[in-house]
Amino acid sequence: MKKGIIALIILAIIGFAVYQWAVGFNNTAVELEADAKTAWSNVESAYQRRNDLIGNLVKTVQGAADFERGTLTDVIEARAKATSTSIDADNLTPQNMEAFQQAQSGLTGALSRLMVVVERYPELKANQNFLELQSQLEGTENRINVARDRFNQEVNEYDIHTTKFPGKLLADTFGFEEMARYSADPGSETAPDVDFDFE
Repeated sequence: MKKGIIALIILAIIGFAVYQWAVGFNNTAVELEADAKTAWSNVESAYQRRNDLIGNLVKTVQGAADFERGTLTDVIEARAKATSTSIDADNLTPQNMEAFQQAQSGLTGALSRLMVVVERYPELKANQNFLELQSQLEGTENRINVARDRFNQEVNEYDIHTTKFPGKLLADTFGFEEMARYSADPGSETAPDVDFDFE
């Protein structure tokens, strides 16, 4: 009888310990996942700021006489594609991330070409509004890089927590899936030349 009670007590202690471990794992995973989703929102917010600034930049450039319409059209179309490509934080799959990155890279390329063309327009290079927008755009590009780095860091912490053994067993049980990171764009090892210095 005593042996049976002792066995039940031991099983109860083991069961409680496993329960506590599972609850702790789940709560930590939930927090890390929420942190990663918040970091993704910050990435999208930084890109939205860039899109807004580009819209104002395009309006300023459109006022220049004989400005190359094809270049402006490319920027306008790339901006439209970039603003229409968004990802819900609950759906950060590698495929969705790739589509988002392609849209943003297309806009970056179109913007770089626009800045090269601006070199031929002294009235634009002297326009105070244009210069202010360029300065804000440069700062926003830096914010985007910081936001992407923070997102990847948060995803890394979440993924490590949910993929290391034995947590992986619980992650599968609770439905926690690995998140996609923001990866470098092809050719990004060579920094694009977006020169805001028009002196």
